[in-house]
Amino acid sequence: MHQTPAQPAAGFSPDREIESLAEFDEVVSALGSLAQHRVQAVDLTTRTDALLVLDCSGAVFLGCAMAPEAATHVRSTGALVFPPVPDLPFDPYRGFVYSPDELFDSLTTGGYEATPDALAYAWFQRTKADGDIYSSMLRAIHDDAVSDALDELLLGARVVGVMGGHAMARGTEAYAGAARLGRELARAGFTVATGGGPGAMEAANLGAYAASYEDAMLDDALQLLAKAPSFSPSVTDWARAAFEVRERWPEGGPSVGIPTWFYGHEPPNPFAAHIAKYFANATREDGLLARSNAGVVFLPGAAGTVQEIFDNATPNYYESRGEPTPMVLVDRAHWTERLPTWPLLKALARERSMESRIALVDDIAEAPKALKSLGS
Repeated sequence: MHQTPAQPAAGFSPDREIESLAEFDEVVSALGSLAQHRVQAVDLTTRTDALLVLDCSGAVFLGCAMAPEAATHVRSTGALVFPPVPDLPFDPYRGFVYSPDELFDSLTTGGYEATPDALAYAWFQRTKADGDIYSSMLRAIHDDAVSDALDELLLGARVVGVMGGHAMARGTEAYAGAARLGRELARAGFTVATGGGPGAMEAANLGAYAASYEDAMLDDALQLLAKAPSFSPSVTDWARAAFEVRERWPEGGPSVGIPTWFYGHEPPNPFAAHIAKYFANATREDGLLARSNAGVVFLPGAAGTVQEIFDNATPNYYESRGEPTPMVLVDRAHWTERLPTWPLLKALARERSMESRIALVDDIAEAPKALKSLGS
């Protein structure tokens, strides 16, 4: 019998998304129906009896494992079923952002090369230029699912982005300063969001992780991390040092990292509790800046950080996202002499509403105060 494809419900509500077995059981118990719901990456192989009697009209099942008879029934009631994709090192339909433990699974036993993060990058390297629409579709579905999960995670949060280069080494005063910045922002009630990689990004996530501890904890953590200053030559040693810190102080505070497999040679850092990792770097860059609704701090960096400054300045200039958000550039010499970005940013802002929302400070310790003054 021909079935009418499931159609989106008018005024679809995210409340109709089911992303865990517990949510599935709760909805079934309360409503006795899955009509117009979206079930995302939930293993339903143990819920066959329930599925065989449910109304699933207008429902969509995204990557949900289920018994063949259950799949046949839900289709017969008008649902769309997108089955799990076999032989992938990632789930394109995932309902949540990643955790460090998930991405670095097998680090201890097999080294970084055996982790899901490294395997996903290897898959990306094999498929990114082969022209196969199937692979590009899987990447797009994955990135859209990650964006959806990130929006749910950050709902109502005051997010401050911290941007900076990956080359900032552990054991340096610059790294320690970035960590103290992340700690102060987290203690002030902000959600710290970074590009999720090494260097300045890791330092800010580390600071947010340390925010729930006494100040001495961060000093001790910095000493432990200094034994593996960089992810080169060994990502394994670099990551293991971070997990040593996490194991010694397991109750760290949350923050967000938004890295990309496009720069796969840069691993994600393990100090961000929530990692929204993307295949498409452009989607990742724009999403990180768009979600930094309480402002962005730009630490010294190179081409990538310069790009981020003007990616952020453009919607502030046109007010395409509403009222301009604060922008704080750190290190006067860097942004006026080595990479003279500040003069151009200041010229762009002149006589526009964003003019009162930009600042240049000499030292990283001045950034939180500047951010607060621009946001008031």
